[in-house]
Amino acid sequence: MNKFTSKGLKLHMLWLALFVSVSLSCGKSSNPTPVDPVPPTTVSTFSNPLMNGADPSVFQKDGVYYYLQTNGSSINLWSTTAMSKLSTAVPKTVFTPVAGAANSRNVWAPELYFFDGKWYIYYTAGNGADINQRTWVLENSSPDPTTGTWVDKGKIFSPSADFWAIDGSVLEVNGSRYFLWCGRPDVTNVNLTQNIYIAKMTNPYTLEGTATKLTEPEFGWEKNGFGVNEGPQALTSPDNKTFIIYSASYCGTDDYALGQLALKAGGNPLVKADWTKSTQPVFTKQPQSNAFGPGHNSFFKSPDGKENWIIYHANSATNQGCADQRNVRMQKFTFKADGSPDFGVPVATGLQISRPSGEK
Repeated sequence: MNKFTSKGLKLHMLWLALFVSVSLSCGKSSNPTPVDPVPPTTVSTFSNPLMNGADPSVFQKDGVYYYLQTNGSSINLWSTTAMSKLSTAVPKTVFTPVAGAANSRNVWAPELYFFDGKWYIYYTAGNGADINQRTWVLENSSPDPTTGTWVDKGKIFSPSADFWAIDGSVLEVNGSRYFLWCGRPDVTNVNLTQNIYIAKMTNPYTLEGTATKLTEPEFGWEKNGFGVNEGPQALTSPDNKTFIIYSASYCGTDDYALGQLALKAGGNPLVKADWTKSTQPVFTKQPQSNAFGPGHNSFFKSPDGKENWIIYHANSATNQGCADQRNVRMQKFTFKADGSPDFGVPVATGLQISRPSGEK
Protein backbone atom coordinates (compact mmCIF):
# COMPACT_ATOMS: atom_id res chain seq x y z
CA MET A 1 0.00 0.00 0.00
CA ASN A 2 2.74 2.49 0.94
CA LYS A 3 4.77 1.46 -2.14
CA PHE A 4 1.79 2.13 -4.45
CA THR A 5 1.16 5.52 -2.84
CA SER A 6 4.78 6.59 -3.31
CA LYS A 7 4.72 5.57 -6.99
CA GLY A 8 1.43 7.41 -7.57
CA LEU A 9 2.83 10.54 -5.96
CA LYS A 10 5.84 10.50 -8.26
CA LEU A 11 3.59 10.16 -11.33
CA HIS A 12 1.44 13.03 -10.10
CA MET A 13 4.46 15.32 -9.66
CA LEU A 14 5.74 14.37 -13.12
CA TRP A 15 2.43 15.31 -14.75
CA LEU A 16 2.34 18.60 -12.79
CA ALA A 17 5.84 19.54 -13.99
CA LEU A 18 4.86 18.73 -17.59
CA PHE A 19 1.71 20.89 -17.29
CA VAL A 20 3.69 23.88 -15.98
CA SER A 21 6.26 23.49 -18.75
CA VAL A 22 3.59 23.42 -21.46
CA SER A 23 1.83 26.41 -19.90
CA LEU A 24 5.01 28.46 -19.94
CA SER A 25 5.76 27.52 -23.54
CA CYS A 26 2.25 28.71 -24.53
CA GLY A 27 2.97 32.25 -23.35
CA LYS A 28 1.41 32.06 -19.90
CA SER A 29 4.60 33.29 -18.26
CA SER A 30 4.55 36.72 -16.63
CA ASN A 31 7.96 37.41 -18.21
CA PRO A 32 7.61 36.52 -21.93
CA THR A 33 10.57 36.85 -24.27
CA PRO A 34 10.48 40.40 -25.76
CA VAL A 35 9.69 40.62 -29.51
CA ASP A 36 11.18 43.39 -31.67
CA PRO A 37 8.47 45.56 -33.33
CA VAL A 38 8.10 45.32 -37.09
CA PRO A 39 9.53 48.52 -38.64
CA PRO A 40 7.04 50.59 -40.68
CA THR A 41 7.14 50.09 -44.41
CA THR A 42 8.80 53.00 -46.22
CA VAL A 43 6.94 54.05 -49.36
CA SER A 44 9.57 54.87 -51.96
CA THR A 45 7.31 55.68 -54.90
CA PHE A 46 4.31 57.80 -55.89
CA SER A 47 2.14 58.08 -58.98
CA ASN A 48 0.56 60.86 -61.03
CA PRO A 49 -1.69 62.71 -60.87
CA LEU A 50 -0.85 64.26 -57.51
CA MET A 51 -4.17 66.08 -57.19
CA ASN A 52 -6.76 67.99 -59.21
CA GLY A 53 -5.91 71.52 -60.28
CA ALA A 54 -4.29 73.72 -62.91
CA ASP A 55 -1.43 76.22 -63.28
CA PRO A 56 0.79 74.68 -60.57
CA SER A 57 3.61 76.75 -59.10
CA VAL A 58 6.28 75.79 -56.56
CA PHE A 59 8.76 77.86 -54.57
CA GLN A 60 11.17 76.18 -52.17
CA LYS A 61 12.99 77.76 -49.24
CA ASP A 62 14.73 76.33 -46.16
CA GLY A 63 13.55 72.79 -46.85
CA VAL A 64 9.91 73.75 -47.36
CA TYR A 65 8.00 73.63 -50.65
CA TYR A 66 5.26 76.24 -51.08
CA TYR A 67 2.66 75.36 -53.68
CA LEU A 68 -0.05 77.40 -55.40
CA GLN A 69 -2.56 76.77 -58.19
CA THR A 70 -5.50 78.53 -59.81
CA ASN A 71 -8.53 78.78 -57.55
CA GLY A 72 -10.62 81.39 -59.31
CA SER A 73 -11.87 83.41 -56.36
CA SER A 74 -8.97 83.50 -53.88
CA ILE A 75 -5.36 82.40 -53.38
CA ASN A 76 -4.54 79.25 -51.42
CA LEU A 77 -1.06 78.28 -50.23
CA TRP A 78 0.08 74.73 -49.48
CA SER A 79 3.32 73.93 -47.62
CA THR A 80 5.08 70.57 -47.44
CA THR A 81 8.55 69.06 -47.03
CA ALA A 82 7.79 66.29 -49.55
CA MET A 83 6.26 67.15 -52.91
CA SER A 84 5.23 63.53 -53.52
CA LYS A 85 2.89 63.94 -50.52
CA LEU A 86 1.43 67.26 -51.69
CA SER A 87 -2.14 65.98 -51.63
CA THR A 88 -1.93 65.40 -47.85
CA ALA A 89 -1.02 69.04 -47.14
CA VAL A 90 -3.82 71.34 -45.97
CA PRO A 91 -4.04 74.60 -47.94
CA LYS A 92 -4.46 77.97 -46.26
CA THR A 93 -6.35 80.82 -47.89
CA VAL A 94 -3.92 83.75 -47.79
CA PHE A 95 -5.82 86.24 -49.94
CA THR A 96 -9.44 86.88 -50.81
CA PRO A 97 -10.03 90.03 -52.87
CA VAL A 98 -12.68 92.59 -52.00
CA ALA A 99 -15.93 91.88 -53.81
CA GLY A 100 -16.48 94.21 -56.74
CA ALA A 101 -12.85 95.35 -56.91
CA ALA A 102 -10.80 95.43 -60.10
CA ASN A 103 -8.99 92.25 -58.96
CA SER A 104 -11.98 90.40 -57.51
CA ARG A 105 -12.77 87.86 -60.24
CA ASN A 106 -10.98 85.21 -62.32
CA VAL A 107 -8.05 84.89 -59.92
CA TRP A 108 -5.55 82.80 -61.88
CA ALA A 109 -2.01 81.43 -61.80
CA PRO A 110 -0.55 82.74 -58.51
CA GLU A 111 3.23 82.44 -58.03
CA LEU A 112 5.27 82.93 -54.84
CA TYR A 113 8.74 84.51 -54.56
CA PHE A 114 11.03 85.72 -51.78
CA PHE A 115 12.87 88.99 -52.49
CA ASP A 116 14.88 91.23 -50.14
CA GLY A 117 13.50 89.66 -46.96
CA LYS A 118 9.85 89.74 -48.02
CA TRP A 119 7.41 87.39 -49.74
CA TYR A 120 5.59 88.30 -52.94
CA ILE A 121 2.73 86.66 -54.82
CA TYR A 122 2.13 87.58 -58.45
CA TYR A 123 -1.29 86.68 -59.77
CA THR A 124 -3.84 87.38 -62.48
CA ALA A 125 -7.29 88.84 -61.82
CA GLY A 126 -9.95 91.18 -63.19
CA ASN A 127 -13.46 92.45 -62.57
CA GLY A 128 -15.13 89.55 -64.37
CA ALA A 129 -14.85 90.86 -67.94
CA ASP A 130 -12.08 88.99 -69.77
CA ILE A 131 -10.76 92.16 -71.38
CA ASN A 132 -9.89 93.52 -67.93
CA GLN A 133 -7.58 90.70 -66.80
CA ARG A 134 -4.31 92.12 -65.41
CA THR A 135 -1.34 91.06 -63.27
CA TRP A 136 -1.19 92.03 -59.57
CA VAL A 137 1.18 91.82 -56.58
CA LEU A 138 0.83 90.94 -52.89
CA GLU A 139 3.56 91.54 -50.26
CA ASN A 140 4.14 89.86 -46.88
CA SER A 141 6.97 90.70 -44.45
CA SER A 142 6.41 87.63 -42.22
CA PRO A 143 9.21 85.02 -42.18
CA ASP A 144 6.52 82.41 -42.88
CA PRO A 145 4.29 83.15 -45.91
CA THR A 146 1.43 81.15 -44.39
CA THR A 147 1.28 83.67 -41.53
CA GLY A 148 1.39 87.45 -41.29
CA THR A 149 -0.52 89.93 -43.44
CA TRP A 150 -0.60 90.00 -47.22
CA VAL A 151 -0.69 93.61 -48.42
CA ASP A 152 -2.19 94.36 -51.83
CA LYS A 153 0.46 96.33 -53.75
CA GLY A 154 -1.84 96.81 -56.73
CA LYS A 155 -1.37 96.17 -60.42
CA ILE A 156 2.08 95.55 -61.86
CA PHE A 157 2.37 96.73 -65.45
CA SER A 158 4.46 98.52 -68.03
CA PRO A 159 2.97 101.85 -69.17
CA SER A 160 4.04 100.87 -72.69
CA ALA A 161 2.00 97.65 -72.53
CA ASP A 162 -0.99 98.30 -70.28
CA PHE A 163 -3.35 95.84 -71.89
CA TRP A 164 -4.79 92.35 -71.16
CA ALA A 165 -2.12 90.57 -69.11
CA ILE A 166 -1.86 87.21 -67.32
CA ASP A 167 0.69 84.71 -65.94
CA GLY A 168 3.23 87.02 -64.30
CA SER A 169 6.56 85.52 -63.19
CA VAL A 170 10.12 86.69 -62.48
CA LEU A 171 13.44 86.08 -64.22
CA GLU A 172 16.71 86.89 -62.44
CA VAL A 173 19.87 87.36 -64.53
CA ASN A 174 23.21 88.81 -63.35
CA GLY A 175 21.69 90.38 -60.25
CA SER A 176 18.81 92.07 -62.07
CA ARG A 177 15.15 91.10 -62.00
CA TYR A 178 12.80 91.05 -64.95
CA PHE A 179 9.04 90.60 -65.02
CA LEU A 180 7.64 88.15 -67.57
CA TRP A 181 4.00 87.95 -68.57
CA CYS A 182 1.56 87.05 -71.33
CA GLY A 183 -0.39 89.81 -73.05
CA ARG A 184 -2.82 90.61 -75.87
CA PRO A 185 -1.86 93.93 -77.49
CA ASP A 186 -5.29 94.37 -79.12
CA VAL A 187 -7.11 96.55 -76.56
CA THR A 188 -10.43 95.65 -78.20
CA ASN A 189 -9.76 91.99 -77.27
CA VAL A 190 -10.98 90.89 -80.71
CA ASN A 191 -7.60 89.45 -81.66
CA LEU A 192 -6.99 86.76 -79.04
CA THR A 193 -3.34 86.13 -80.00
CA GLN A 194 -1.22 85.98 -76.85
CA ASN A 195 2.44 86.98 -76.70
CA ILE A 196 5.10 86.97 -73.98
CA TYR A 197 6.57 90.27 -72.78
CA ILE A 198 9.46 91.27 -70.52
CA ALA A 199 10.35 94.45 -68.60
CA LYS A 200 12.99 95.28 -66.02
CA MET A 201 11.86 95.62 -62.40
CA THR A 202 12.68 98.70 -60.31
CA ASN A 203 11.40 96.85 -57.24
CA PRO A 204 9.22 93.76 -56.72
CA TYR A 205 6.04 95.66 -57.68
CA THR A 206 7.22 98.31 -60.18
CA LEU A 207 8.42 98.01 -63.79
CA GLU A 208 10.66 100.46 -65.61
CA GLY A 209 11.32 101.36 -69.23
CA THR A 210 9.61 99.92 -72.29
CA ALA A 211 8.35 96.35 -72.43
CA THR A 212 9.85 93.99 -75.01
CA LYS A 213 7.79 91.41 -76.86
CA LEU A 214 9.99 88.32 -76.57
CA THR A 215 7.91 85.80 -78.48
CA GLU A 216 4.64 85.45 -80.35
CA PRO A 217 2.96 82.38 -81.87
CA GLU A 218 4.77 81.56 -85.11
CA PHE A 219 4.65 77.80 -85.63
CA GLY A 220 1.68 75.52 -86.18
CA TRP A 221 2.18 73.85 -82.79
CA GLU A 222 1.72 77.28 -81.14
CA LYS A 223 -1.58 77.99 -82.90
CA ASN A 224 -3.88 75.07 -82.06
CA GLY A 225 -7.22 76.60 -81.12
CA PHE A 226 -5.68 80.04 -81.58
CA GLY A 227 -2.19 81.49 -81.27
CA VAL A 228 -0.93 81.40 -77.68
CA ASN A 229 2.40 81.91 -75.91
CA GLU A 230 1.77 82.07 -72.13
CA GLY A 231 2.91 80.85 -68.71
CA PRO A 232 6.61 81.86 -69.01
CA GLN A 233 8.90 80.15 -66.48
CA ALA A 234 12.60 80.89 -66.00
CA LEU A 235 15.05 77.98 -65.78
CA THR A 236 18.82 78.06 -65.17
CA SER A 237 20.93 75.09 -66.24
CA PRO A 238 23.79 73.62 -64.17
CA ASP A 239 26.24 75.44 -66.45
CA ASN A 240 24.39 78.73 -65.80
CA LYS A 241 22.53 79.06 -69.10
CA THR A 242 19.20 80.87 -69.00
CA PHE A 243 15.99 79.52 -70.51
CA ILE A 244 12.35 80.50 -70.57
CA ILE A 245 9.93 77.60 -70.85
CA TYR A 246 6.45 78.70 -71.95
CA SER A 247 3.10 77.15 -72.85
CA ALA A 248 1.83 77.24 -76.43
CA SER A 249 -1.59 76.86 -78.13
CA TYR A 250 -4.97 77.30 -76.49
CA CYS A 251 -5.19 75.48 -73.16
CA GLY A 252 -8.53 73.95 -74.14
CA THR A 253 -6.92 71.78 -76.83
CA ASP A 254 -5.18 68.44 -76.43
CA ASP A 255 -2.16 70.03 -78.12
CA TYR A 256 -1.32 72.55 -75.41
CA ALA A 257 2.47 72.07 -75.12
CA LEU A 258 5.73 73.62 -73.91
CA GLY A 259 8.09 75.74 -75.99
CA GLN A 260 11.54 77.11 -75.18
CA LEU A 261 13.59 80.31 -75.44
CA ALA A 262 17.35 80.30 -74.76
CA LEU A 263 19.35 83.43 -73.88
CA LYS A 264 22.70 83.64 -75.65
CA ALA A 265 25.85 83.90 -73.54
CA GLY A 266 26.22 87.45 -72.26
CA GLY A 267 22.90 88.40 -73.84
CA ASN A 268 20.56 91.15 -72.72
CA PRO A 269 17.21 89.69 -71.57
CA LEU A 270 15.43 92.79 -72.91
CA VAL A 271 16.68 92.25 -76.47
CA LYS A 272 14.56 89.82 -78.45
CA ALA A 273 17.44 89.04 -80.83
CA ASP A 274 19.48 87.71 -77.90
CA TRP A 275 16.97 84.87 -77.43
CA THR A 276 16.80 81.74 -79.59
CA LYS A 277 13.42 80.09 -79.95
CA SER A 278 13.07 76.35 -80.42
CA THR A 279 11.30 75.49 -83.66
CA GLN A 280 9.75 72.40 -82.05
CA PRO A 281 7.87 71.94 -78.77
CA VAL A 282 9.93 70.51 -75.89
CA PHE A 283 7.06 68.73 -74.08
CA THR A 284 3.88 67.45 -75.73
CA LYS A 285 0.84 65.23 -75.27
CA GLN A 286 1.21 61.48 -74.77
CA PRO A 287 -2.21 59.85 -75.39
CA GLN A 288 -1.00 56.36 -74.47
CA SER A 289 -0.02 57.75 -71.06
CA ASN A 290 -3.29 59.61 -70.48
CA ALA A 291 -1.55 62.96 -70.86
CA PHE A 292 -3.42 65.51 -72.97
CA GLY A 293 -2.54 69.20 -73.11
CA PRO A 294 0.45 69.14 -70.74
CA GLY A 295 1.64 72.60 -69.81
CA HIS A 296 1.74 75.65 -67.52
CA ASN A 297 4.66 74.30 -65.54
CA SER A 298 6.97 75.17 -62.68
CA PHE A 299 10.34 73.81 -61.53
CA PHE A 300 11.87 72.65 -58.25
CA LYS A 301 14.78 70.58 -56.93
CA SER A 302 14.68 67.45 -54.78
CA PRO A 303 15.30 67.93 -51.03
CA ASP A 304 18.95 66.91 -51.40
CA GLY A 305 19.41 69.23 -54.39
CA LYS A 306 20.54 66.40 -56.68
CA GLU A 307 17.50 66.15 -58.95
CA ASN A 308 15.53 68.59 -61.10
CA TRP A 309 11.75 68.23 -61.29
CA ILE A 310 9.03 69.73 -63.45
CA ILE A 311 5.45 70.08 -62.23
CA TYR A 312 2.65 70.74 -64.73
CA HIS A 313 -1.03 70.19 -65.40
CA ALA A 314 -2.67 67.95 -68.00
CA ASN A 315 -5.96 66.25 -68.79
CA SER A 316 -6.35 62.49 -68.40
CA ALA A 317 -8.58 62.07 -71.46
CA THR A 318 -9.09 63.74 -74.81
CA ASN A 319 -11.31 66.80 -75.30
CA GLN A 320 -11.58 67.65 -71.59
CA GLY A 321 -10.75 71.29 -72.30
CA CYS A 322 -9.38 74.10 -70.17
CA ALA A 323 -11.48 73.45 -67.07
CA ASP A 324 -11.84 71.58 -63.78
CA GLN A 325 -10.79 68.14 -65.04
CA ARG A 326 -7.16 69.18 -65.35
CA ASN A 327 -4.83 67.59 -62.81
CA VAL A 328 -1.33 68.16 -61.44
CA ARG A 329 1.64 65.93 -62.23
CA MET A 330 5.38 65.97 -61.66
CA GLN A 331 8.41 64.12 -62.97
CA LYS A 332 12.19 64.28 -62.94
CA PHE A 333 14.10 65.82 -65.86
CA THR A 334 17.74 66.20 -66.88
CA PHE A 335 19.91 68.51 -68.97
CA LYS A 336 21.53 67.73 -72.32
CA ALA A 337 25.22 68.13 -73.14
CA ASP A 338 24.53 71.60 -74.60
CA GLY A 339 22.94 72.71 -71.31
CA SER A 340 19.35 72.69 -72.55
CA PRO A 341 16.69 70.84 -70.54
CA ASP A 342 15.47 67.38 -71.55
CA PHE A 343 11.95 66.89 -70.22
CA GLY A 344 11.34 63.58 -71.96
CA VAL A 345 7.64 62.76 -72.35
CA PRO A 346 4.77 62.93 -69.85
CA VAL A 347 4.83 59.80 -67.70
CA ALA A 348 1.74 57.60 -67.54
CA THR A 349 -0.91 58.07 -64.90
CA GLY A 350 -0.73 55.37 -62.25
CA LEU A 351 2.91 54.51 -63.03
CA GLN A 352 4.96 54.11 -59.85
CA ILE A 353 7.76 56.71 -59.84
CA SER A 354 10.63 57.00 -57.40
CA ARG A 355 10.11 59.88 -54.99
CA PRO A 356 12.44 62.90 -55.22
CA SER A 357 15.79 61.99 -53.70
CA GLY A 358 16.19 63.02 -50.09
CA GLU A 359 12.49 62.98 -49.29
CA LYS A 360 11.61 61.74 -45.81
